Amino acid sequence: MTSKNQDILLLGHTLSPAQNPFETDPTVSCDSNSQGGLLIRDGKIFASGTNVELKKRFKLAKIVDYGMKVIVPGFVDAHVHYPQTSIIASWGKRLIDWLNDYTFPEEIKFHDPIYAKKIAETYLDLAICNGTTSLATYATIHPESVDAIFKAADSRGMSIVAGKTCMDRNAPNGLRDTAQSAYEDSKRLIETWHGKSRCIYAITPRFAPTSSHEQLNALGQLWAEYPGCLMQTHISEQIEEIAWVKSLFPEAKDYLDVYEKVGLIGNRAVYGHAIHLKEREKNRIKDTGASIIHCPTSNNFIGSGLFDMAGLTSHGHKVGLATDTGGGSSFSMLRTMAAAYEVGQLKKAPMHPANLLWLATMGSAQALHLGDHVGSLNVGKYADIVVLDLYSTPAIAQRANMANDIWSALFPTIMMGDDRAIFDVWIKGNRMKF
Repeated sequence: MTSKNQDILLLGHTLSPAQNPFETDPTVSCDSNSQGGLLIRDGKIFASGTNVELKKRFKLAKIVDYGMKVIVPGFVDAHVHYPQTSIIASWGKRLIDWLNDYTFPEEIKFHDPIYAKKIAETYLDLAICNGTTSLATYATIHPESVDAIFKAADSRGMSIVAGKTCMDRNAPNGLRDTAQSAYEDSKRLIETWHGKSRCIYAITPRFAPTSSHEQLNALGQLWAEYPGCLMQTHISEQIEEIAWVKSLFPEAKDYLDVYEKVGLIGNRAVYGHAIHLKEREKNRIKDTGASIIHCPTSNNFIGSGLFDMAGLTSHGHKVGLATDTGGGSSFSMLRTMAAAYEVGQLKKAPMHPANLLWLATMGSAQALHLGDHVGSLNVGKYADIVVLDLYSTPAIAQRANMANDIWSALFPTIMMGDDRAIFDVWIKGNRMKF
């Protein structure tokens, strides 16, 4: 770790989202400076500009010169299940089978605070070495699992959104709470963690099928009492799931209406997957300002379907990007960007590299209401920074050598890169060891 009292000057090719590339020409949506630099002071970005200018202004700063490597904002992973770390890449199941056969047996273990601490630290270390510096995660029903991930993130200086997963039905013994205990446990965790350091609490019903009407009502009431929290859940991930929701909530107009009837919709709502939304649902999500999170490796791995990125963004939806560990098959946001590109191709709407970078940084930050603090290299934001090596493997290097601009240089790393491309990571102005 570097002393917080010492100015640090990072030099390299700075690349930072400046405008939403879904709303403007992607090629000019980022601030790009091949001779750029950032001055870090007290954990935040204090100044930016050319390396020559910054070296003159801050003569006493410690210089870290990355040469031709690319300095970008730290990645923001907007939908994670950290308790599924050890079951990532479990073979061949649809959503409900996957939950029953892999997820639930693993999550039962998190009543043990020692085990929860171990997995929380393992997950965050894997995320950091892949360039993720901020994230939103589900815990388990156990308050111990929430404490573990908040403590582990806080010790690393990370921005984190997390919450106790609430389930009072359609889950095994050991993984069910009640409407009352979900309310009381969540309230106690909010009062302990929400707003502490860089910790944000998210009220977290897993998804409609695992919560009774009573529990969803209780969580809606809780959110009304603590409107500064986020609310995260799943919606419309698979066709079978939607049919199940219809059978459990026959009075509801659609999947979203289940949440809407109990107050679990609003500007600070974050819905994962959202692949098979009806037009009414899309309109209501847009009208309320809620966020949608794209989980492409998970959607592909579990066979859920193809997310309509072009359709949703063209109508002004807030969309973030996520690994969805461990339904997602990678801890890497680079791999997740690649999967998002491939899904776009299948939907006949391929995305420019600037769109992909936006989704993994500022797009996800805005979706989680963290955009004032992370997601770009703007002055005043936390110094959460990733340094990319665009020549990290021979295969990538030979392609990058043919590049004629920053986007053609970056794209091979997006499509073929992994943790080897993550040359360095800074969180809150501290250089991370990984």
